[in-house]
Amino acid sequence: MKLGAITLPNTLFVAPMAGVTDRPFRQLCKRLGAGYAVSEMVTSKRELWNSLKTSRRADHAGEVEPIAVQIAGVDPAQMAEAALYNIDRGAQVIDINMGCPAKKVCNVWAGSALMQNEPLAIDIVEAVVAACAPRHVPVTLKMRTGWCAAEKNALRLARAAESAGIAMLTVHGRTREQGYKGEAEYDTVAAVKAALRIPVVANGDIDSPLKAKRVLDYTQADALMIGRAAQGRPWIFREVAHYLATGELLAPPTVREVRTWLLEHLQDHYGLYGEFSGVRSARKHIGWAVRALPGGEDFRARMNLIESCEQQLQAVGDWFDALALQHERLPLAANDELLELTA
Repeated sequence: MKLGAITLPNTLFVAPMAGVTDRPFRQLCKRLGAGYAVSEMVTSKRELWNSLKTSRRADHAGEVEPIAVQIAGVDPAQMAEAALYNIDRGAQVIDINMGCPAKKVCNVWAGSALMQNEPLAIDIVEAVVAACAPRHVPVTLKMRTGWCAAEKNALRLARAAESAGIAMLTVHGRTREQGYKGEAEYDTVAAVKAALRIPVVANGDIDSPLKAKRVLDYTQADALMIGRAAQGRPWIFREVAHYLATGELLAPPTVREVRTWLLEHLQDHYGLYGEFSGVRSARKHIGWAVRALPGGEDFRARMNLIESCEQQLQAVGDWFDALALQHERLPLAANDELLELTA
């Protein structure tokens, strides 16, 4: 699959998630089978670019290409300027955020709130495309199905965005009103795919290889984007890739493999955030990794009291060593569908 002049390794993408898809997490997912990953959203407000949060999000040192950065805002000129700011820092693809449902984003009419103002949304797309064109950087767009069930305008907005020059479109199969509740629907994704000539990516509730296959077959999408299902289980990308290629389910990773991946991820994480912030922000990643495993909840409670990176790293390594004595491969209880099929 091509995105502008970029050839993507595969069609399994990591969704942009604020506070999650930082550079270490994107690197881990790419290592474990993702072909493409979009960064956490970077604000278009110039006065915040020198903040620690934004400087970390704009740091792509050593990142496996292609490097895609999502920008968020409501002013076309600011969004165009933000695109160039991130291109200067290594971005090879610029993604426009029209999908975030967070109140603090929507309250300032950014994110999915832009879907309520189609003229402004297209003005932003046109401004960003115009800014990126001289640099030969493709612009993509991520949106929801609409603001609410009564206002599903994804198809209309998708057609306008394609005409404005976006290179690829991702549709999360929920309205902003739903947030992450209820079930994602794929009829809207299928309708958008049928209407557009550019690649369309399906997103929402893709949490297993079998679900991935069903969504691809139903929507005929060009690619899949996985978000929350990769939290604590970044190897889902290699599982999906294997199933789509062979029709067979890949065996779960060994406990030793997961231990190695997690410890290397933590070291990369500490390198970006430092001791004080690193040990705290790593807790959620560790919690996701152990939450469905035997004794995981008890370990998470103890681990959250640790204040140093060295002690946290040691505790995680010791815990997985103990688990490896009981299980060669990761227990499957976290995914009933896979458990049933492999029993």
